Amino acid sequence: MNGIVLIDKPCGKTSFDVVEEVRRAACVKKAGHTGTLDPLATGVLPVCLNEATKLVQFLIEDRKEYRATMLLGVETDTLDIEGRVVASREADVDRSGVEAVLKEFIGLQEQVPPRYSSVKHRGKPLHRWAREGTLIDPPFRMVEIYRMDLEEFNPPYITFLVFCSKGTYIRSLCRDIGKKLNAPACLYALVRTRSGAFAREKAVSLEGKSPEKKRELLESNLISMTDALSRLKPVFVSNETADRVRKGHQPVRADLGYPAASDFQEGQVVQLVASGNNLVAVGRILRDGAAGAMNSNNPALKILRVINH
Repeated sequence: MNGIVLIDKPCGKTSFDVVEEVRRAACVKKAGHTGTLDPLATGVLPVCLNEATKLVQFLIEDRKEYRATMLLGVETDTLDIEGRVVASREADVDRSGVEAVLKEFIGLQEQVPPRYSSVKHRGKPLHRWAREGTLIDPPFRMVEIYRMDLEEFNPPYITFLVFCSKGTYIRSLCRDIGKKLNAPACLYALVRTRSGAFAREKAVSLEGKSPEKKRELLESNLISMTDALSRLKPVFVSNETADRVRKGHQPVRADLGYPAASDFQEGQVVQLVASGNNLVAVGRILRDGAAGAMNSNNPALKILRVINH
C-alpha cells in the first residue's frame, strides 16, 4: 500500500500514536506524518505509507489552516490549557479590539516556539529538557500568517481561524495575542482544518473501528502519490525511462520528448510520471525556458535533476 491517507486525529493522542495505529492497520513497514499535531489538537493529519514516505519532505512545507480557541486571562507553562497555570488576570477586551489585534499578526514575523515543543536543542526535543527540569529559551523562527479571522467572541473564549506557514505554533500565537491585549492567554482548543491541499472533510476517523474496518477505510481512502503532489506539474516519461531513473539515471532531453517541459522555469520542482499515473520521481528543472532546451539538437542535454525517487 503506497500513498497518503488523511486521518482525523482525535484529542489526546500524539501524532506518533496515530501513525503507529495506521501503520499496524495498513500492515505496512513504513509510515510518517507531514506535520506534528499536539495531543490536545484534533483534525487532519496526512500519513504517508511505504514509498510515499519519500514525499514527506515536499508535503511538510505545505501551508496549514487551523480553528483555534484561546482562553484569555490564563497563562500556563505549556501555553495550552493542559499546562501548569503561571499567571491569571481578568481580561477586559471588546470584539473590535480583538479584531484589530488579530490583523496586526498578518504577515512575516519572528515567533518564539514554546518551551514544551518538539523543537530540538542539542539533538533533544525541548519538551524533554523542560520535563527534566532544564528550561531552554528557544530561538525565534520566521513564520508567516496569511490570514486571521475572528470567528466567535465569547470572553474569556476567543475562537479564530488562522492560515499560516509550516512551523507556526498556535500556542505561541495565543501567548503573543494575549500580550497585545494586555492579558494572559493560552490555547484552549485547536483543530487543523487543512494541511496543504488536504481538507479535514476528506479525513477518516479510526476511533472505535475494528482492525478489519480500519484497513478497509485506509484502502478505500488511499490517495495516490501523483494526486498528493498535484501542485507539481507533471513531466511524462516512458516506462523504459522510468526504470532507468529508478536505477539512478538522470534524464536528458531525449528521455523527455517535446513539449514535455516546454514551459518550465529554472528551479521549478516537477514530478516525473509514467504510464498508469505512476510517480517515478521528483525533479528540479535545470534550465530557464526549457522550450529552448527542448529545441536543442543535443539529445544528451540535461533538462532536469532528480532530487527524490
